[in-house]
Amino acid sequence: MEIKINGMSCKHCAAKVENALKDLGLKKVKVDLESNQASFKENDKVTEAMIKEAVQSAGYEVA
Repeated sequence: MEIKINGMSCKHCAAKVENALKDLGLKKVKVDLESNQASFKENDKVTEAMIKEAVQSAGYEVA
């Protein structure tokens, strides 16, 4: 699955988002700063709302 993320401007930003998604239990998380996208393997226990909340808690926004 892929999501678009707004507000990232550096490698540190991407790392914060990646860690937030991994903390949810998502696997194969990759955050691409250039395309402002995060990709990961879907997990039935993790809802879209949980993903949005984790990204927002890290200081960014799901587009």
